[in-house]
Amino acid sequence: MGFLSPLRRDEAPPGYVTPPFPSLFWEPSNTRWNLYYLKDIWRFTLLWTLILFGLFHLGAAGTALLMQVGRRKSNWKFLWTVPLLYALVAGMEAILAGSVVGLVVGATYIAGHFNMSTWIPFVWGWVNVLVLIVSSFRISGGL
Repeated sequence: MGFLSPLRRDEAPPGYVTPPFPSLFWEPSNTRWNLYYLKDIWRFTLLWTLILFGLFHLGAAGTALLMQVGRRKSNWKFLWTVPLLYALVAGMEAILAGSVVGLVVGATYIAGHFNMSTWIPFVWGWVNVLVLIVSSFRISGGL
C-alpha cells in the first residue's frame, strides 16, 4: 500500500470522474462534485493552502516593501529578495500544513463515511491561514 493509496470510503458512483480544480460549486445533493479518494482530498487541500499562503505572504512582502518608500536608495539594493524569501517560506509552510491537514481531514472523512464537498478543502485552506495569522502574534499573560 503506497503513501497515497486509492483509499476510499465507499465505491464512487458509476462514471465518477474527479472534479477539476477548483470546482467550487454548491450543489449538496449532487455527488458529482464530491471527492472520494484520499489523493484527491489531499491534492485539493494542498493546492488551496498553497494559493492562500502565497497570497498572504506576498501581501506581507508588499507591505514590507511599501514601508521602505521614501528611504535611502541603498535600502533598495537587496529589497528585491524580500518577495522571493516570503514566497519560499510560504511554499514550505503550505506544503507542510496542507499535506498534514489534507491527509488528516481526508482520513477522517473516509473513516466516518462522510461526503466530502470540494468546498471542504477550500475551508481548511482558510483555517490554515488563520492559524498562521493567529500564531504570528505574541501571547503574553497578564498575571
